[in-house]
Amino acid sequence: MIRTALWFCVAWLAALVPAHALEPVLVAPGVYAFIGDVEQPSLDNGANTGNSGFIVGDDGVVVIDTGVSYRHGLDMLAAIAVVTDRPLRLVIITHGVQEFLFGSAAFAERGIPILAHRATVDLMRSRCDHCLGNLVALLGEEPMRGTRVVLPERTVEASTTLRIAGRSLELLHFGWASTPGDLAVLDRTSGVLFAGGLVTSKRIPELRDGKLQGWLDALVALQTVPAQAVVPGHGPVACADAIESTRAYLLALDRKARELYDSGRSLLEAVDESGLPDYAQWGSYPVLNRKNLQQRYLEYEVEDLEKR
Repeated sequence: MIRTALWFCVAWLAALVPAHALEPVLVAPGVYAFIGDVEQPSLDNGANTGNSGFIVGDDGVVVIDTGVSYRHGLDMLAAIAVVTDRPLRLVIITHGVQEFLFGSAAFAERGIPILAHRATVDLMRSRCDHCLGNLVALLGEEPMRGTRVVLPERTVEASTTLRIAGRSLELLHFGWASTPGDLAVLDRTSGVLFAGGLVTSKRIPELRDGKLQGWLDALVALQTVPAQAVVPGHGPVACADAIESTRAYLLALDRKARELYDSGRSLLEAVDESGLPDYAQWGSYPVLNRKNLQQRYLEYEVEDLEKR
């Protein structure tokens, strides 16, 4: 047990800094992560702001999320090929947010099956064309060349266990949380949890697609999972306490929004007073904390109207 703990500590030291090129970070034996930037998508970071990774089993590889573009997907494939020549068996998309799914075309053209929750596929179908247009406007035509919307052809609707590539993977769905189709993926062999949109590490989570109470409930449930290490959707690889850190931020945000709403502040005043100093050093704080406060304030308005 001590040797295992020491292994993870050494691996995390390597994972604290994002890989600027697509270089996989070794999280545990056979488990790798690609760590994106914690700030908002931009020309400087190439919109590489979401984490992804892969698990090497005895007879194949499972990929978790595919990045922001076709080119990104190709770079992932090249990086995986340096680590192993075992065949790719499956891609799992954890949730329907742009920086996690647009590399899928590179995998699909090689015939690698892609899986997601059914609600994620529905969300992608409803908005991914629009998201792709926004990314092209941000990054330009050339970086996004070849990128297209690829809807996963395999779906799940509840938590399930996959035995694939010589590994046992728990696909965990707790209902509508950060998005309607959140999946977390636990590799039972290593104890590494790919938490997708449910968990962030040193980066402000985004409430845009979320249902706050469902998200809080999902995080409580996730804390019962025997995870030895967490690859969050955004931010560096972390210990399991990143689950509680994400929950603590969401609770602090909710308290702040409730306090400002109950005090009679206008929406503009509330957004201007939205500061949460304990989280000011987290990535994307200036943008996302204000957006989150605005959304939660408006949700309180709607709740009050519905009670009348």
